[in-house]
Amino acid sequence: MNADFEDWGAYGPPLFEDPDARALRRVGVVDVGSNSVRMVVFDGAARSPAYFFNEKIMCALGEGLGETGRLNPEGRVRALKAIRRFQLLARGMEIPRLTAVATAAVREAEDGPAFREEVERETGLHLHVIDGLEEARLSAQGVLLGWPGAAGMVCDIGGASMELAEIGAGSVGKRITSDLGPLKLKSRPGGRKGLKRHVREVMEHLAEEMPFTGQRLFLVGGSWRAIARLDMARRDYPLTVLHEYRMTPKSVMATVKWIGEHDPEELRARTGISAARMALVPIASLVLRQLVRTFKPRDIAISSYGIREGMLYEQMPERLRQRDPLIEASRFEEQKEARMPGFARELHRFIRPLFRSANADRQRLIRAACLLHDVAWRAHPDYRHEVCFDYATRANFGGIRHRERVFLGLSLLHRYKNSRAGTRFEPLFALLDDQAIRDAEILGKAMRFGAMFSVDSPASLAELKYHPKKKFLVLRLTDQGRDLFGEVAQARFHSLARALGAEPEVRALKPRG
Repeated sequence: MNADFEDWGAYGPPLFEDPDARALRRVGVVDVGSNSVRMVVFDGAARSPAYFFNEKIMCALGEGLGETGRLNPEGRVRALKAIRRFQLLARGMEIPRLTAVATAAVREAEDGPAFREEVERETGLHLHVIDGLEEARLSAQGVLLGWPGAAGMVCDIGGASMELAEIGAGSVGKRITSDLGPLKLKSRPGGRKGLKRHVREVMEHLAEEMPFTGQRLFLVGGSWRAIARLDMARRDYPLTVLHEYRMTPKSVMATVKWIGEHDPEELRARTGISAARMALVPIASLVLRQLVRTFKPRDIAISSYGIREGMLYEQMPERLRQRDPLIEASRFEEQKEARMPGFARELHRFIRPLFRSANADRQRLIRAACLLHDVAWRAHPDYRHEVCFDYATRANFGGIRHRERVFLGLSLLHRYKNSRAGTRFEPLFALLDDQAIRDAEILGKAMRFGAMFSVDSPASLAELKYHPKKKFLVLRLTDQGRDLFGEVAQARFHSLARALGAEPEVRALKPRG
């Protein structure tokens, strides 16, 4: 089969072999933050990249900065060692150039310039020190990498600063920065009462500068992710993927109170949050509570994408930015892992008549499911349904909500298995309503039938038509198609009809042309 796709309507042809996209493979980024120093190497489908390498060291460069005006001496030594290691690793990975940025701690410390010179002298890596507004812009671009249509406000919390940025229509608007980083606040005099007063006053000033109410708030940064992890634990939430996790203002308030009522070591043991991060959670919780009280967001979304992803987004041409990250990542996986790359389009064309009334959100999930339907074929046949479900619900996809992950996973489960009863995934099904569960089963069984019926072009040999009012599922077969419609294919067609609650009917189809 020709591996090239024809046009997929609004999604266009795949771009992962495009020179602009290929140029974004093995992109290395070093982020020298006030709390952590991290290197990320991106690879894979450029619009929805995978993390080829991802390592973080909690150096706490900004520890004590508010009192001494200087970088934490121990953190400075640890950061230099980490950067030296990262530079050597990058050479081993044949990454042509690392891009490195430093944020608030290096920016504000009086010995920040000396540290930059030491890093360049010892490692050859040039640290670009960015100001708070640039930090806000890059973080907001990271959110746009994961949510192309995102609109609302981004709040990025680091160790020594907190930034806000407006986003909408694919671009970043007004930005503002503040000193509300938990490492800096940790050393602020005046006790808890004075700290709360300072946070409230700064937050009120931020609200005057950037009015915002009733929209979505996107949270970026390790301290926010730690609080989200604790919110999951409090709620006994079944899916532990942080990206696109949603909280309500009421849930945030309940979790902040819950954190204060529990021993930090107990919470650490329950959630796996590091000691260094957990030490900042009480102050970060105070900041988040005031943020929610002041800005009154409609809802709150956690973004695992931030400055580092924003730096990748910066290098993307506009036509790549406009692509759907879920579809591009799914296409990349099909090209890399499927037995017959390109068959997904043929399968989609065959089963599409069953889903003509589906809305746009559901249609993109149907396309993604077709692209991913065969990527687990190397797994043992008894476990392919589990591998598929795990992949869909835990893969590093952007542009997909949690309930959409479960819908996609369930449809792929039914691609390989008729029944979902008794699987270890049952707690996650609670994220879907009964209709969505039924729709996922229908999609899975449609793919199961189509992939069994023909291995190259089912739509040229047969035609599916569903009459929802009359409850008929009609399969029209050409002569060649009739020869392909063997016992296993017949069983899967009847299984699909049962999932639809329809009567199956087989008719003759005249050859086209």
